Amino acid sequence: MIKLTTNIMLGGVGGQGLILMTKIICQAALEEGLDVKSNDVVGLSQRGGMVWGNVRIGKKVYSPNISPGDGDILVAMEPIEGLRWRGILKEDGIIILNTKKHFPTMVQQEKYEYPDEEVENLKKEFKVIDINAFDEAVAIGKKQVSNVILLGILAEFLNIKKETWKKVISNNVPQKTIELNLKAFNLGVEKAIKNK
Repeated sequence: MIKLTTNIMLGGVGGQGLILMTKIICQAALEEGLDVKSNDVVGLSQRGGMVWGNVRIGKKVYSPNISPGDGDILVAMEPIEGLRWRGILKEDGIIILNTKKHFPTMVQQEKYEYPDEEVENLKKEFKVIDINAFDEAVAIGKKQVSNVILLGILAEFLNIKKETWKKVISNNVPQKTIELNLKAFNLGVEKAIKNK
């Protein structure tokens, strides 16, 4: 539930829909009368590079920046992003982890191994809710809704009504995809409920 301020970090790879996720989170919080500050860094997104953003929600928020050790929730849209940003989290932080891998260039060139063991060890440090959002999205109809599945998981940890989330999602996706996006959101909520 929302404390004085809830600090959410999002980390991903260009093309995964991080900007849309940030927008939906902010609009849902504003609809509930909460104050919101956000920022994102997307300069590398055109080349499939890493992208990230912060969202801070509360009664009064002065800055979008999250100091190391102050994060409540990390939405890692790719497993390595969970590793990269774990230092932002509090000791009791939550990681929402998309297990679909996007292999970095150095792994593709066989210069490094993908850090599977290190990713798995995140579960020893934090509460981790993991899901292959890509495969789940494909299974219900379209890979592009994988980010909305992650939003559904996130929604279960924020004091924002589900109706508000659904309204904001519906207002931010193409009309012909509303039903599918809402199905993806509900799938994420169900996953979170099972793993709380």
